[in-house]
Amino acid sequence: MLKSKTFLKKTRAGGVIKIVHEHYLRDDIGCGAPGCAACGGAHEGPVLEPHPLDLASSLCPQPHYLLPDTNVLLHQIDVLEDPAIRNVIVLQTVLQEVRNRSAPVYKRIRDVTNNQEKHFYTFTNEHHRETYVEQKEGENSNDRNDRAIRVAAKWYNEHLKKISAENQLQVIFITNDRKNKEKAIEEGIPAFTCEEYVKSLTANPELIDRLACLSEEENKIESGKIIFSEHLPLSKLQQGIKSGTYLQGTFRASRENYLEATVWVHGDAEENKEIILQGLKNLNRAIHEDIVAVELLPKNQWVAPSSVVLHDEGQNEDDAEKEEETERILKTAVNEKMLRPTGRVVGIIKRNWRPYCGMLSKSDIKESRRHLFTPADKRIPRIRIETRQASALEGHRIIVAIDGWPRNSRYPNGHFVKNLGEVGDKETETEVLLLEHDVPHQPFSQAVLSFLPKMPWSITEKDMKNREDLRHLCVCSVDPPGCTDIDDALHCRVLENGNLEVGVHIADVSHFIRPGNALDQESARRGTTVYLCEKRIDMVPELLSSNLCSLRCNVDRLAFSCIWEMNHNAEILKTRFTKSAINSKASLTYAEAQMRIDSAAMNDDITISLRGLNKLAKILKKRRIEKGALTLSSPEVRFHMDSETHDPIDLQTKELRETNSMVEEFMLLANISVAKKIHEEFSENALLRKHPAPPPSNYEILVKAAKSKNLEIKTDTAKSLADSLDRADSRTFPYLNTLLRILATRCMMQAVYFCSGMDNDFHHYGLASPIYTHFTSPIRRYADIIVHRLLAVAIGADSTYPELTDKHKLAELCKNLNFRHKMAQYAQRASVAFHTQLFFKSKGIVSEEAYILFVKKNAIVVLIPKYGLEGTVFFEEKDKPKPRLIYDDEIPSLKIEDTVFHIFDKVKVKIMLDSSNLQHQKIRMSLVEPQIPGISVPIDTSNVGINEPEEKKMKLEK
Repeated sequence: MLKSKTFLKKTRAGGVIKIVHEHYLRDDIGCGAPGCAACGGAHEGPVLEPHPLDLASSLCPQPHYLLPDTNVLLHQIDVLEDPAIRNVIVLQTVLQEVRNRSAPVYKRIRDVTNNQEKHFYTFTNEHHRETYVEQKEGENSNDRNDRAIRVAAKWYNEHLKKISAENQLQVIFITNDRKNKEKAIEEGIPAFTCEEYVKSLTANPELIDRLACLSEEENKIESGKIIFSEHLPLSKLQQGIKSGTYLQGTFRASRENYLEATVWVHGDAEENKEIILQGLKNLNRAIHEDIVAVELLPKNQWVAPSSVVLHDEGQNEDDAEKEEETERILKTAVNEKMLRPTGRVVGIIKRNWRPYCGMLSKSDIKESRRHLFTPADKRIPRIRIETRQASALEGHRIIVAIDGWPRNSRYPNGHFVKNLGEVGDKETETEVLLLEHDVPHQPFSQAVLSFLPKMPWSITEKDMKNREDLRHLCVCSVDPPGCTDIDDALHCRVLENGNLEVGVHIADVSHFIRPGNALDQESARRGTTVYLCEKRIDMVPELLSSNLCSLRCNVDRLAFSCIWEMNHNAEILKTRFTKSAINSKASLTYAEAQMRIDSAAMNDDITISLRGLNKLAKILKKRRIEKGALTLSSPEVRFHMDSETHDPIDLQTKELRETNSMVEEFMLLANISVAKKIHEEFSENALLRKHPAPPPSNYEILVKAAKSKNLEIKTDTAKSLADSLDRADSRTFPYLNTLLRILATRCMMQAVYFCSGMDNDFHHYGLASPIYTHFTSPIRRYADIIVHRLLAVAIGADSTYPELTDKHKLAELCKNLNFRHKMAQYAQRASVAFHTQLFFKSKGIVSEEAYILFVKKNAIVVLIPKYGLEGTVFFEEKDKPKPRLIYDDEIPSLKIEDTVFHIFDKVKVKIMLDSSNLQHQKIRMSLVEPQIPGISVPIDTSNVGINEPEEKKMKLEK
């Protein structure tokens, strides 16, 4: 049956066109109930259970299916995802509305409907002849959709009677809309609110905790005092943004100070790019990553970024007076040059809430159901939740979602989602850091795995089409110890004309991952492999990452080769690219390769090849540095693990050898060569990587720090920075140069992927290269797979596809890749921090030499070279007399009593694990030397459990 609507539309040119919308209605759409004779098994995919007996509801004791409306799906997804909830009918009307309103919830509901154990059935009610409804005159689309959902619910109940009258199968309509529920009951449809239904499930009381509290009444709390000003409606915000009264931007909360945030203003305007917000009332209930509208305050109310470290540790939920007192601390006298544009949040344009990991701070009131939840991410405020299982959840990591934030509440309200496990447990903590950094880490689905090649695999004649056979070459790989995902291999040989041939051979991942299939989509979503201290979260399934794509020795593998002809002065005479087949003759570690190069006794083909490569690499590096490439430093640590417990037993900074540099030089050269080639062929669609030059203000701290040691650092170009860093040496203080390079690294901008057709600035500042991309690590970076595809098309080795030449799609992809790379970096740092804590937990208290990296108003940030560890030494502690502190931002320096601290000063600190706060166990550092009465601590290892309550000590020792 065909329904059609016809209407006329006037064109810009003044003509009239006739538009016909056709809507097909069918009789053969199944209801999803197995054994339904009326439908004749028309349904496909997951279906409902024939006898749903698992939920004992006091409101509806007979077997039943659930049919939720759109708002229940949007707001109570945590309840619906619970294993206890099964047999749910998801209407097409509801699914379409959810898709339009929330992409994350839509993805979650699709995952649930694809899970066969949940028995969720998607019913196409908009195309079923008996459930389709037309919009009535004067009826808005919301009311029409509500009516469509009720019609479907009524049809289901009548339809199910045909299956079996004595079975009494019912469909229960779940809605939180009071009017919709009343209309449903009038029409004879059994209907309940989500809360009524969940509370009737007496066998599953834990489900009540997962309910989102949405009504204003529930969101209000007893203390009626208004703390925050009202958020303006979206229409007013949009008008204000258009007229320039308000600015739109992304809200970024501070990790260091819970009363401060910045808003990064959207758009290209140079002025007021970053706006500071200070004080609870000005933050006005915005949460990290929300899109907000801000109003600029008059210039006489502008403030400077605070140097005070403040964490929200108040026990009283609504102690607003104390907040005001704390806020006064921020308003210290500052130099006028330090003042920044300051504003206040007037409204929220888009909430970017996500589920948060953290711990419950159990209420002191006996039998109380209301408790505060403290997120692991310090940028997120504490959240008030209601739960009956507080005692069981104490000392555990849990997930909580935010429901709303009323004006009269100091904290937002939320609900419990999931218990992750006991705090401090390695598996639990790893899960927390992966969730907190939004790292996709679920096992690969069957749909993804179905696109992997069938085993046993070997190179076929078809694979060799458009491919050179280079298996005769003496190729070898050089990697860190234990590396199984070997992306790259190298060779170097002397040609008959006396020149050198150098080849970089990269795993041909794009041969196995074809555009657009489920494996490709999943790899693009993950974006990068994430390396934690003891775990690797692969971007591609293990069959590819550690086997078929890994360039292991003595097996035939497919590669993409970049081959140069060079003279002995490392000048490139010819470059060619080819898909190839190789057979690596050796998989070496950096140490093994170095040993071969250094050993006079070894003169085999592999060693000769390595020596040739090493000689050329030194020339390439020297030339690169002369052009202005930066050699920066960051302390990287390596853990030595106990083979049985897998706990860290030693911690030291990573040693870098010549061979590290050798591999790096050829990878850089290959990346630059490929970047030039793909940009020549695809000037608008090349995926490139750039590193923007930092703004001069970023270097202030470096210049001031060097000046305090009578050294001059020039920062007008990368070359002048590199040269002045090379000159900044001190015979009496050899480590100073490393410290300067570490500090210079902190001044840098983030390198990012971009599409060549969407940007004019291609320059890579750190490498001093006019163009750059990533080609050499396709097993662990999705950007490289796209670059491989572009290069393959450029040399005629593969065919193109529409998305590859769509610059807008490529720009979107780059945005996700940049986000995933940043999150992977943060997750890796968090993993190092957690393992460092485990190390010091077993080691007890140690004292080590450290150097000051930064001075703050009430603290110094130090680096301990031995462990590559950074930490903060605080000089103001609760319940202790405050010392006399004088902070000078110009030098910068901090005077404590009569001792002055400058950046790079050498100090001695005591390091220990502070477990007084189970949620944020941290490495605590105290000053040992220089000795300042009342500040410095003696070296005493007897008080290992400092600030550790007796009860919590026992928990940690379990």
